[in-house]
Amino acid sequence: MSTIKLTVVAPAFNEEEVIAKFHERLCGVLDTLGSVEYSIVYAVDKCSDDTLEILRELAKKDRRTRVIALSTRFGHQMSLMAGIENSLDSDAIVMMDSDLQHPPELIPELLEQFEHGADIVYTVRRDTEDTSIFRKAIGSIFYKFLNSLSDVTINPNSADFRLISNRVANVLSKDFNERNMFLRGLFSLIGFKQVGIEYAAGKRGAGVSKYSLSRMMQLALAGILSFSTKPLRVGIFIGSLLSLFAFTLMITTVFNYFVDRSLPSGWTTLITLLTLFSGVQLLVMGVMGAYIGSIYEEVKNRPRYIVEEEIFFGDR
Repeated sequence: MSTIKLTVVAPAFNEEEVIAKFHERLCGVLDTLGSVEYSIVYAVDKCSDDTLEILRELAKKDRRTRVIALSTRFGHQMSLMAGIENSLDSDAIVMMDSDLQHPPELIPELLEQFEHGADIVYTVRRDTEDTSIFRKAIGSIFYKFLNSLSDVTINPNSADFRLISNRVANVLSKDFNERNMFLRGLFSLIGFKQVGIEYAAGKRGAGVSKYSLSRMMQLALAGILSFSTKPLRVGIFIGSLLSLFAFTLMITTVFNYFVDRSLPSGWTTLITLLTLFSGVQLLVMGVMGAYIGSIYEEVKNRPRYIVEEEIFFGDR
C-alpha cells in the first residue's frame, strides 16, 4: 500500500486552556496510523489569549506542526479555508475543531472510507453533551428552513469535521471565490462520492463556544444568501396576494359606498392598510437589501483572509 500524505487542519481561537491537550490527543491517534505521512496545520484567528504562543512552542517541539496566524479575526470558515489552501499538496485533508468536541479517534475511520474511494467523508453528530436545548432548537429550525429554500440538501446534524480528497480541496480553492462561505453547503454542492459517519460529540475540553448567537445568525444568513434566491420570489408572491386583497377591498368599499351612505369615513381601515402595506414593503426591501449587500461584499474582491505570520520549524 502506498503512503498517504495526510494533513489535519484545525482552526483555533482563544483555546489556550485546551489546545495543548488537543494536540497531544491528536498526535496520539495519528502516530498509530500505518502508511500515513501526516502533518498538522493550525489556522489561528487573531486571539486575545496565549493560544498562538502555546502553538509556537508546540511547533518548535513537533516539526510536523505548522501554524498559520491570521492578521485579524476572519471567522471559523475563513480559518478553515486558510488551512485548506496551505495544504493542497496533501492526498487528504481532515478538517476538525481544536476544542475536543470532534474526536480525533474517528480519523482512522475517515481514512478507511477515503481508501475505499470516497472524496468527502463527512460526520454527523448523534448528540452534543454540552449544547443547550435552545441552540439545538435554533440549529434544527435553521436547517429545516434552509433545506426548504435551497436545491442543495444539507444534513441538519453535519459538522465541519470531515475528510476531503486533494481534488475536492483544489476545486474548492480554485473554483469557489466567494467571501461569505458556508462550507457545509459548498461541499454538498461540489458532489463527488460522499460518505457519512455518525459520532457522539463530547464536551468541550475547556472554555466556551466561540459561536455566539450573533455569529450563528451571520453564518445562517450566509447559508441562505449563498444557496437560495427563493426569498426574493416569496416577495413577489406576497406582493401579488396583497394586490389581490387590495383590489377586492376596493371593489367592496365602492359597493358599500353606493349601498350604505351612512358608513363612517374609514379611518381604521385606512390606517390598517397603510401599516400592512408599509410593513410588507419594508420586509421585501430588507430581503433585497441583504442580497445586494452580499453582492457588494463579493464585488469588492477583498482577500478572504490575511496571513500575518507562518510558524514552521520543519524542512521545506
